[in-house]
Amino acid sequence: MALFSVMGNDLGIDLGTASILVYIKGKGVVLKEPSVVAVDRDSGNVITYGEDARLMLGRTPGNLKAVRPLKQGVISDYTLTEKMLKYFIDKAIGKRTLRKPRVAVCIPSGATEVEKKAVEDATYQAGAREVIIIEEPVAAAIGAGIDISKPCGNIVVDIGGGTSDIAVISLGGPVVSESVKTAGDDFDEAIIRFMRKKHNLLIGERTAEDIKAGVGCVYKRPENLVMEVRGRNLVTGLPKTVQVTSDETMDALIEPANQIINALHSVLERTPPELAADIYERGIILTGGGAMLYGLDQLIEEKTGINTYVADDPLSAVAIGTGKFIEYASGAEDA
Repeated sequence: MALFSVMGNDLGIDLGTASILVYIKGKGVVLKEPSVVAVDRDSGNVITYGEDARLMLGRTPGNLKAVRPLKQGVISDYTLTEKMLKYFIDKAIGKRTLRKPRVAVCIPSGATEVEKKAVEDATYQAGAREVIIIEEPVAAAIGAGIDISKPCGNIVVDIGGGTSDIAVISLGGPVVSESVKTAGDDFDEAIIRFMRKKHNLLIGERTAEDIKAGVGCVYKRPENLVMEVRGRNLVTGLPKTVQVTSDETMDALIEPANQIINALHSVLERTPPELAADIYERGIILTGGGAMLYGLDQLIEEKTGINTYVADDPLSAVAIGTGKFIEYASGAEDA
């Protein structure tokens, strides 16, 4: 009997530090929301989830707090993660369904057995009748359109919010892998530190993310873009507006980018020679939200000498791959 029936309401969930994406077979990615929960400090009750909660980050009154229950790819608040998962599963499939869904959920490749068990338990408690755990780079490879069942090497760099997962994949699984706690959140923090040091301006996470998406880069852009940024002047304590250029952001973002590239070098050094030859021929695939940072593919290509590509839909690749893994597992079991 197959491990998973590919009929019914089977889900693939990308349980990310920054976002949660839910994939349903035949429908694609049906839900994409920030992994944020708004909680009442006094009662401990959850007020709202997802995008509504994200809009409250840095803007909540004294009795409310906006919380990220996942940190660096793993659960930091079990109860809130369970509630958030239940909310998003119900939102994706509707509460009318009588049959509990089967869920494939991804975790960072460096997660411990305890961390894996926490994700599995939280998913069961959220309403799954069966849970399969998949490592993020494997899901990312499937989502990027790679046939992982073949005996040839492919390397995937999945840059999420809390972790970057790098793996050489062959015959359905990772041969060499590494997970580093340098990712999208670290790019945001680098921008916050830079704005404080260079412009005496205090900004929040959301503003840092806007800068990263608007003018951020790790490789020189054809033209030096300019963006107006508002924050609090650290000297006067008053609101202030400054102009930030893309060249300035490159100075701020190059350090975390190099940390990811060093981890990639480490994986390439440990790769068996036959698979290394495949990688040189096929190139490096980038997935995850961090892959969309301008110039990261060019920087990696320059530092490694290997062709580097960003997946067609880098943000959804892990969710798509997690959902498709249900079908892959089912086919492998039938075979």
